[in-house]
Amino acid sequence: MRGWRHDYHNHIQVMKAYLSLGKYEDMDEYLNDLDKDLTNIDTVLKTGNLMVDAILNSKLSMAISQGININAKATVPKNLQVADVDLCVIIGNLMDNAMEAAIKLENPEDRFIRVYIREMKGQLYISITNSVGGEVKKVNLEYISTKLGLNHGFGLKRIDSIVNKYNGFINRQNEEGVFATEIILPI
Repeated sequence: MRGWRHDYHNHIQVMKAYLSLGKYEDMDEYLNDLDKDLTNIDTVLKTGNLMVDAILNSKLSMAISQGININAKATVPKNLQVADVDLCVIIGNLMDNAMEAAIKLENPEDRFIRVYIREMKGQLYISITNSVGGEVKKVNLEYISTKLGLNHGFGLKRIDSIVNKYNGFINRQNEEGVFATEIILPI
């Protein structure tokens, strides 16, 4: 969200500058460029849930721009017990972690993220699998962030907290070069 806010603020500043200088044609061109950018993000995947579409397509577009190979299939049932905001926190954090891990691989051909979201046996099944280019850290059977500093690891905690809130199930696994997270939530 901070990234979006930052970009939004920059766009407003550019548009204000064009207006104050009376450069309406430049302003029109800038708005058209922004519109094209949003259209490109929007066309990656349609899940049936607007908020999930927004976060997932934004993250998938970022991954593609970083040279990460994407395989994504997602459909979200209409009536969920899980709040859209909570679902977006889970997906956003999973995608951020997957991108950060995949980008560490030097060879872009080895970078991948697979996203699979669908209703399965009356539950919402979320699976995100990615290539890993560094070490995966575990303490007492729990995965921990490999990022440095005090303000890291909150994404994993937020995911776990939301899954617990809905009495869901989470499974994280890794093997050489691959990390996978599976989440099951009630519908």
